[in-house]
Amino acid sequence: MASAETLYKELTAEWSKRPPNTKKCGQLLDQLKIALVKMAFLPTDGNDAQNSKKQLLLARCVLEIAVEHSVLSKDLQAFERYMSQLKCYYYDYAKIIGESDNKYKLLGLNLLYLLSGNRVSDFHTELELLSVDIIQHNQYIRPILALEQYIMEGRYNKIFQAKSSMPAEVYNYFMDLLVETVRDEIGACIEKSYEKISAKDAAKRLNLRVPDEIKVFGEKRQWKLEGNGNYSFTDRSIKPKEVLPSEELAEQVLSYARDLEMIV
Repeated sequence: MASAETLYKELTAEWSKRPPNTKKCGQLLDQLKIALVKMAFLPTDGNDAQNSKKQLLLARCVLEIAVEHSVLSKDLQAFERYMSQLKCYYYDYAKIIGESDNKYKLLGLNLLYLLSGNRVSDFHTELELLSVDIIQHNQYIRPILALEQYIMEGRYNKIFQAKSSMPAEVYNYFMDLLVETVRDEIGACIEKSYEKISAKDAAKRLNLRVPDEIKVFGEKRQWKLEGNGNYSFTDRSIKPKEVLPSEELAEQVLSYARDLEMIV
C-alpha cells in the first residue's frame, strides 16, 4: 500500500502540471496498475470492502486520472477500458467510499463519447442509471442531454455553437469527434438533396469557415468538384430504374380477389 501511495502522490504532482507530461503519467499509471493488482484491491464481499476502503479510494482516484489521461492521449480503447472499471466504484461501492467529486464530470464525458460515436442505444442505457434530478440539473449531464436532443431534432447548428461552451476542458476532444460525426450526417444529406451546390454554400451548411476545410471535406467524401467551383452529385442521385413485374402483380391481385370472394 505504501508504494502505491507514493506512486499516486508522484502521479498527482505530475498530472497537476499544465500541460502534464502525458508520457510520464502513462508510465506512472502502468506502475500503479501493477501495484493495485498486487494489493487485490477489488473486494469479493461487503466485509472485504469495508476493510479495503482506503485501497478502494486510491484505486478510484487512479482510475479517474487514467480516464482523463486516455482522452488526452486520444486512446479510445483505453478510455472505454478505464471507464468500465471506474463505474463499479461509482455505483457498486458508493455506500462504502462515498461519492466522488469527479463522478458526474466523468459520467458526462462518457455520455459525450457515446454520442460522438453515434452509439445512441448505449447512450440511453447509461442515461437510465442516473436519477431524473441529475439528468435535468447537473452541470455536466444536462448539456450532453441537450446535444442529443439537437441531433434528434436535426438542429445541427446548435451542435456547432455548443462546442465552445462545454462544462470541462476534457470534453473538447470528444466534442470535436461529435462535430465531425454531425458534419458527415450533413454531408450525406447534401449528397441526397442537391444535384449541384457551390463550395461556398456547402461550407456554410457544414459550418466550415476556411476554404481549405471544405476542400479537405469534399475530398474525404469523394465529392466531384467542377471547374466553376460547384460540387456535382448528379452521378450519386441517379438511381437505376426498377422494372415492376406488372403482370405478376396483376395476377396476384386477381388471385387475392378470388380468394376473398370464396371466404365471403
